[in-house]
Amino acid sequence: MPLVNIANILTVTRIALVPVFLLALFAVEGSTGWRFTAAVVFAVASITDHVDGWLARKFGLVTDFGKVIDPIADKALTGAALFGLSILGELPWWVTLTIAGREVAITLLRFWVIRYGVIAASYGGKAKTIAQIIAIELFLLPLPAGFDPLNWFVMGVALVLTIGTGVDYVIRAIRLRARG
Repeated sequence: MPLVNIANILTVTRIALVPVFLLALFAVEGSTGWRFTAAVVFAVASITDHVDGWLARKFGLVTDFGKVIDPIADKALTGAALFGLSILGELPWWVTLTIAGREVAITLLRFWVIRYGVIAASYGGKAKTIAQIIAIELFLLPLPAGFDPLNWFVMGVALVLTIGTGVDYVIRAIRLRARG
C-alpha cells in the first residue's frame, strides 16, 4: 500500500489544521468572526477523521503510518481545542485535564499490552469521540449564554463516556495481558 494516499493526506491535513485552528481561536479576543472561523476549522478537521477512516477501510488504504498518525492527529486537535478553551477561561481546567489525562493513560496502556495484541475500538469509544467533538464545537461557537445548559449537558455526556470507556479499556487491557 502506498504511503501517500488520500486517507493519509487527510490525516496529515488534520494535523496541519491544528495551528490554523489555534490562530483563529486566539486571533482577537471577543471577535465573533474569528471565533466562528475557529469553530469551522475545528469542524472541518473533525470531519476529516471520519472521512479518512472510511476511505482507508473502503478502498484498502490502511497503512502502518495511518494507524500511528491518525490517533495522534485526533489527540492533537482535541487537545488543542480543550487547552485553548481552558486558557481562555471558558472551560474549567479539570474538564481538560480529565479528558487529556484519560487519553495519555490509555495511550500508555496501549504500549503496555501491545505485544499481547491490539484492543479494537469500541462503539463506546466512537461515541466518546463524537460527544467530545460536539461538546467542543458547542463551546467554540459564539452562541448566546442561553445555550450554556446545552453546552454543559453535552460536555457532561462526553465526560461520562470518556471515563466509562477509559475504565472499559483498562479492563480489556488487563484481560488481554492475563491471557498473554
